Amino acid sequence: MGRAFVYVILGGGVAAGYAALEFTKKGVSHGELCIISEEPVAPYERPALSKGFLLPEAPARLPAFHTCVGANEERLTPKWYKEHGIELILGTRVKSADVRRKTLLTATGETISYKFLIIATGARVLKLALRLEEFGVSGSDAENVCYLRDVADATRLVDVMQKSTGGNAVVIGGGYIGMECAASLVINKINVSMVFPEPHCMGRLFTPKIASYYEEFYKSKGINFVKGTVLSSFVFNAEGKVTGVNLKDGSYLPADLVVVGIGIRPNTSLFEGQLTLEKGGIKVNSRLQTSNTSVYAVGDVASFPVKTFGEIRRLEHVDAARKSARHAVSAIMEPEKTPEFDYLPFFYSRVFSLSWQFYGDNTGEAVYFGDFSGTSFGAYWVNKGQLVGSFLEGGSKEEYEAIANVTRVKPEIEDLSELERQGLGFAVAVSQQPVVVPPVDVGRSGSLVVLEKAVYPWHATAGVVVAASIAAFAYWYGRRRRRW
Repeated sequence: MGRAFVYVILGGGVAAGYAALEFTKKGVSHGELCIISEEPVAPYERPALSKGFLLPEAPARLPAFHTCVGANEERLTPKWYKEHGIELILGTRVKSADVRRKTLLTATGETISYKFLIIATGARVLKLALRLEEFGVSGSDAENVCYLRDVADATRLVDVMQKSTGGNAVVIGGGYIGMECAASLVINKINVSMVFPEPHCMGRLFTPKIASYYEEFYKSKGINFVKGTVLSSFVFNAEGKVTGVNLKDGSYLPADLVVVGIGIRPNTSLFEGQLTLEKGGIKVNSRLQTSNTSVYAVGDVASFPVKTFGEIRRLEHVDAARKSARHAVSAIMEPEKTPEFDYLPFFYSRVFSLSWQFYGDNTGEAVYFGDFSGTSFGAYWVNKGQLVGSFLEGGSKEEYEAIANVTRVKPEIEDLSELERQGLGFAVAVSQQPVVVPPVDVGRSGSLVVLEKAVYPWHATAGVVVAASIAAFAYWYGRRRRRW
């Protein structure tokens, strides 16, 4: 028993939905495309699970956040897939793949063949790949120990939260999931303690100064931080429910609910030994093509060339999933018209009244600007004389676009103190006044920037810088935030 398709997307997460929409834009015919997913629902916007889905009032629920509403495009409900002749094979696990024969074998024994395969298998939470038991911690499957990766996890978390109002929650992990879940738990009137081994939250992205701002904000909401230690054991009652946690530093925390957010691991096992792997993911070229020319990989599972930094990276973020999915489809359907994938790393979060965006790389020296005692501030990262990363909290749409643009340009920075003085105004000025010219050295007499490919004539007159600075200050006061 088997079926054959021209195009198969393996995985039903964010990337699958965006790939499907791109296929329809490129003219895929009815019956040519199928999506195989272990989840029983059509692809949806996964970020909603740690944001709107957990709200106590007017929570987000499907079908409201099916892809591709996260990018202000069509909402792809099951009806949409049917109308476009796309086969959804849901609730189905693929137990083996043969890329040489171009076949997939499902757990039910069905063989599905393809001409082109897009691997969008994403990643799984470490409860599945590296269970807490491997750290010597038993009881990770207790009814009130929760994880968050899919709708089923989120539904279970909501159920346990509703039973824990007024009680205590322990969040294990200080990264994305930990920070966003902690915020949601507090909003649901639950007392929260966050436990992680690092010296500060969001250790992979934030500097200590930036992290301190968010930790102080969270503390003002009643969240307790327990840093520099890890979970040692659970404490149970007679019914097998967790009532507390013991930490390796000897402390104890009462718990009506535990949320574990200790990371994810790419789902590459089906293709190990068949495709080239690198940096924990499936290695692809600048067209998102794997070592087998008929197979492409996108999203969390793909390790791809980041042109801006000249190296292979694997990025765990929804923006990379969306854009890599679109690009892979374009590379398959219109190979002659599709350029190399040129992605600028991007991360963001929105919790409470906070909203930040980060672009590029957080290597080198951080240069801070803005008011860290207020609501708007940011940082640039300068590595080997070039601006390689930008961060902004509390920005407007135009300001976020400005820091993205300046990071992509990677201007040379001669004077860090001058960059600090200009702050956001520097990114705004560079963004507003680009002039493409041949390579030129603009000199060092009072100049801050030397560009290899583009020069910005704001340096021709000090008045332009002043104007940009005034404009930047004006932007501070017209903030508009939106929540998921």
